[in-house]
This record gives sequence, C-alpha cells and structure tokens, in this order.
Amino acid sequence: MITLDRLVNVLGGYGVRLCGRPETRSTWLRSVAMPEAGDRHVTGDLLLAVGSSSIDEAVRSAAAVKATAVLVRPAANRGGAAPEPGVAGDGGGMAAEREAAALGDRHGVAVLLADPAVSWSQLAGVVYGLVLESRETASGRGPTDLFALADSLADVIGGPVTIEDRHSRVLAYSRSQQAGDPARLETILARRVPDRLRELFQQQGVFARLATTDEPVFVPADAANGLTGRMAVAVRAGRELLGSVWVSCGSPPDEAGRRALADGARTVALHLLRSRASADLERQVESDLVIRLLEGSADAATVISRLGLPQREMRVIAVRAGTGGERHAALLLAFEQATTGFGWSRPGRSTLLGDTLYTILPAGPAQAARRWITALQAELPAQVRLAAGIGAPAGVAELPAGRQEADECLALHESGRPGALPPAYDESWDDILLRRLRAAARTGRAPARGPVPTLLRHDASHGTRFVATLRAWLESQGDLTLAAERLEVHPNTVRNRLRRMGEISPLDLGDARKRLALTIMLAAVEDEPGH
Repeated sequence: MITLDRLVNVLGGYGVRLCGRPETRSTWLRSVAMPEAGDRHVTGDLLLAVGSSSIDEAVRSAAAVKATAVLVRPAANRGGAAPEPGVAGDGGGMAAEREAAALGDRHGVAVLLADPAVSWSQLAGVVYGLVLESRETASGRGPTDLFALADSLADVIGGPVTIEDRHSRVLAYSRSQQAGDPARLETILARRVPDRLRELFQQQGVFARLATTDEPVFVPADAANGLTGRMAVAVRAGRELLGSVWVSCGSPPDEAGRRALADGARTVALHLLRSRASADLERQVESDLVIRLLEGSADAATVISRLGLPQREMRVIAVRAGTGGERHAALLLAFEQATTGFGWSRPGRSTLLGDTLYTILPAGPAQAARRWITALQAELPAQVRLAAGIGAPAGVAELPAGRQEADECLALHESGRPGALPPAYDESWDDILLRRLRAAARTGRAPARGPVPTLLRHDASHGTRFVATLRAWLESQGDLTLAAERLEVHPNTVRNRLRRMGEISPLDLGDARKRLALTIMLAAVEDEPGH
C-alpha cells in the first residue's frame, strides 16, 4: 500500500509524469491490475494499461474498472527513438500530456504518463514492488535475490558472475569459483573493483562502451593485474545505466551464452529498480524523521522509537562531500552510502539538508564517531573528499543544539589544516568559542576602541610588537621570564614594552577582569593577518 504521491515521486526518476488531477496525490493505492481480454471483473486502484493503443483507450479502461489512476506508456516515435520525457520536440510530448490531463479530468482518473524508453516489465516490477510489497527494499531482502540470480547466470554461462552498481561496487556474486582469478577475489573481498582495474577498464574504453550499448563487451586477460578474460553487459532502465554484470571467461561466450547474459541483465534491472524504488521510500521516511529531530520535535521520544534507535544520548554528525569541482553528486553518493543496509544493522540515521549530510548516532567516545566517518569515506570513490564535524552527546530533545555544534565543528574542519581529524564539540569547544568571538569581531560587535585596538594601530604604524608581547605575558600568567622565552627576548625588554604600552593606553594589568577582557580580545583577533 502506498500513496499516489509517493508512487509518482519514485516513478518520476524513470520519466513518469502525473498529468493533471493533483488532488489525487494523497489517495492510497492498495491494488494493481492489468486489463485482460474477455475479463470484465478486473479491478484495481492502479491500472497498468498494457496493450492499450491510445491514451483515450487506457483512460476509458481505467474508468470502466473504477481505478483511481492509470499508467500509460505511449508508443515510441516512428523512427524508433523515444521522445525525451516532458520535452515538446515537435509538440508531441507536451500534446500527449495535455491530452492525458484532459481525458483524466473528463473521466475522473489520474493519468501517469511513462517514458517509452522504459519497458513495461520494468515499470510493472517497480509498481508491484511498491504497491503490493512496499517494505522490500535494498536495505531489506532485495539483494538476496541477486545472489540467487548470480548463481543461476553462472550455471548457464559457465563462469563466475559478479553484479555491480554503476560505481563498480559489488552488489552480489555467484558461489562458483570455476575460472576465478585473483582480481575477482580481491574485488569480492573489498566489495568494489580495485582502483587499478577501474583505471585499466577506463583506458580500454570498457565503461564508455557499457554506457552506450546493450551488447556484451569482452575484456581480454591481463596477467599483470591477475585478470582472466571478462564479458560485461550493462544493466539499464530505459536510458539510465543502473550497473553491470560481469562473467569471468577466457574467451567470448557463444551466442547462447550472450543471450543468457543479456536476459540476465534485464532481470537484474528489474531487481535493482524495485529495490531502489523501495529504498528511496525508506530513505524519505528516515530523512523526514531525522529532520524533525534536528529541528526540534515535541514528540522526539516517539520519533526516535520509530527510527529504531535507543532512548539515550545521541551525537549529530555533519558531513560535506566534494570532488574538487563537483559537490552535489558527491554529497548524494555519501547520503546513499550512509543509508544503505538494513536499518537495524546501521548505527545511525541520516538526512540531507541543503548541502550537508546529517547523521545521528548513539553517543559514545568521539573516536567512535570518527570511525563512522572513516568507514563512510572508505566506501566512496577515491576522488571524493569529506569534511565533518561532530556534536557533543545530547539528549533527544537537545538534538537541535547538537546540530549547531556539529555545524560549527564542520566549519572548523573545513578551515583547518588538510588531513586533520574531524573535530568533536566536547573536545574542541574552546576553538569553537574563539571562532565565535572572531566572527563577532569581524562583524563589528567587538569594541573598536580600547587597549587592544590602540596597540594594534601602534604596531601597524611604528613596527612595534606590543600586541605579541601582551599576549605572551598574559599566556604566561604574568611571568616575565617565561614570556621573554616565548618572545626570544630579554625579560627587561618585556618589562620595558609593558611600561611603554601603559603610556599609550591604560592597561591596568593588576585588575583580573581587565586581564580576562584583554585575553578575550586578543583571542578574537588571533587569526587576523599580522597578529
């Protein structure tokens, strides 16, 4: 069971558009039907108009069985190429949408218009999985079927099989080790194709060919990389590349083997579409609940329970990802990875807000949160780089404050030295405080007159080192000898500088409150050039 709105959101990724009747989006879909010749008793909330010759026929069929919505897949252009979804071209795309909306309004049926490039088998697989099964996801039972499929393909083709996603991460593999090689073993153990093999395939144009053709591609053996021959075929949904199937073989398979591989790729596409569609729903639900916690929810305890997390203190982790020139794609990859796997097997729950990935984890030592960040980095492509900040342990009702702490630690990490560990607020609160003070100083909220601004101007005009001397003296708690060692001067030099500073501006270093105020002001300008 699923609402029409959520079905449209998921199918939208495959070029499906809802034409008109927006008020039906909240309607629940509990059943699916396909028209059959001679059967007048077909019923269903959603009708798959397989075999309909026109949109008009499809809508009339749906109205006849009292369906709420109908999914229509128009025929491709006469030239064989499918029109781009939602693109008018010669007017056909937009005209079809207008026709569908008008017919839907007339007969009281919501019309979902599909991209002709996506097959009925793929559309049906997604729809049935969402409406009838709903909870079977990539984080649930879906991948188990892929292992069985890999075994079946290996038996038919006669070689070990691996199924990979579009980023060369292993989704499933066959048990057969016949004709296996070191490269396959390394790939399975690492759960992804090693970088050197990806570079080899890139150089040989394998990925480029998989991106443009549905025909199997043969990869010759490479003994230096522990690689016997491979036959690879793209797994595609319409125009979108979902992944690939790889078979270890010393030479290209015969025609029967090639057909089996192509058929297997289509079956894999169905599995991936269903699991990804359902996983998208799971991610949406999880994301919505996490956002409620981060923004402050009156029923936070109930939300935590729905997320399957313990009623205890949590940490908020804020993450940004980038590849140098591209941030959004890397961030989506990080979010996908953070939400992959059984819900109960993942320590945290995640959401995307703006350009930041937020994850809440049961509170523990800061190093445990850093290990989570390191594990996330390890699962991403080598060119993706993460910056992260970790909030202090917080009660469920305090998670909005934990989010602010994580944001500030993230900013600290992004501005810090390369390779530094992600800061945690409970370990870096002093750096965060000083960062806040510097921000206040830069916005003009710190006093513009007084001892420190006066000494800064004097140093700039006369080349003196009064500010550095005052800082060293305060940090040495008034110990002239220690301050002189820090400055690498004689103690008398420090004494003379302090005397001259008192002549320029009243310091009153005997007053503890003024010493504290001077220390804060100096900290606020510490990262300014020349200070």
